[in-house]
Amino acid sequence: MDSTGLSSNATCSLEPPHISIGVLICLVLLLGLLLNIFSLWVFMRRIPQWKPGTILQFHLAISDVIVCPLAPFLMVYFAQSEDWPFGSFMCRFKIALLTIHFYGSILFLTLISIHRYISVVYHSQDSCMKQKDFVKKLCVGVWLVVLIKGGVCLCLLDVSTVNNHTLCLSIHQRENTEVYFVMNFFLLILGFLAPFTVSLFCYIRLAKSVSSINACHQKGKLIKSKSRKTVAVCVVIFGLCFLPMNVVRTVVVVVRKYFANNCKLFYQVETAYFASWILSSANCCLDPLIYCFSSQNFTKAIYSSLRKIGARIQTPREDQEHNSALNTHITRSAGNKENNSDTR
Repeated sequence: MDSTGLSSNATCSLEPPHISIGVLICLVLLLGLLLNIFSLWVFMRRIPQWKPGTILQFHLAISDVIVCPLAPFLMVYFAQSEDWPFGSFMCRFKIALLTIHFYGSILFLTLISIHRYISVVYHSQDSCMKQKDFVKKLCVGVWLVVLIKGGVCLCLLDVSTVNNHTLCLSIHQRENTEVYFVMNFFLLILGFLAPFTVSLFCYIRLAKSVSSINACHQKGKLIKSKSRKTVAVCVVIFGLCFLPMNVVRTVVVVVRKYFANNCKLFYQVETAYFASWILSSANCCLDPLIYCFSSQNFTKAIYSSLRKIGARIQTPREDQEHNSALNTHITRSAGNKENNSDTR
């Protein structure tokens, strides 16, 4: 679940967030929609041969795309000062999509980390993570898990009215206090901490393995570069997008349950909660960097696509070949001139 709701104490009035919160969230989601639709198009149309890593990246892009169409609904919700006008079903549907996106992204990022770790550290050994059929089954399993999570949230959560405002997944919903408290710690441990621990282990081991790779050879340099960039982006996504939301949401549920009369403290954590929501949405825009850094075929496909629409862009290899050909041409031209002068 991407956000959580809490009860409202009678002494703490409803203070809707600033409209800028909704604007920023919508801009981030719309940018993520464009980037991931383009990524999906590249995967489906420009990369004919899929490897296990490509399959994982494709499913990560899908998990990012499914949440982006919520942008207009969220914009209206925040523009009307947290007043949900779309009814109970759409509220439940929104909650389900946010849950599927948030924890689907975490699980697919974890699988990408495991795959990269095995591919580099155990590159000479056979592994089920290097088999496309097994990876496809893993992806189906991930979708089943997140669909179950989304279905549970859809069944348990609904709209409610507070101070003449129809709230949907708001921290001011009184009747959901206990449900959100229990649900938060369940999702925190199984949905974030467990995958993050596995990913962190893979990052540390991968970093140690990469540091011992011989960088004198071109292949070694390429592996080092790709692995370091992939690890860096994954760490940034976990640290910037997923960690703040889980930490702040946990603080909010604790404050609302045990310090409900401290309105000043509640408003402070509420502000931090909305800020973490913006950061969690940014993972839609950062995930495409993983496809560029970890897949040479994806980068080549982008260059090829840009050339077809008229952009004159050369890959580093093409630049090198062009310079080599140019130098050869200059050398031959100079040799011809010398031969001509000798003939004269």
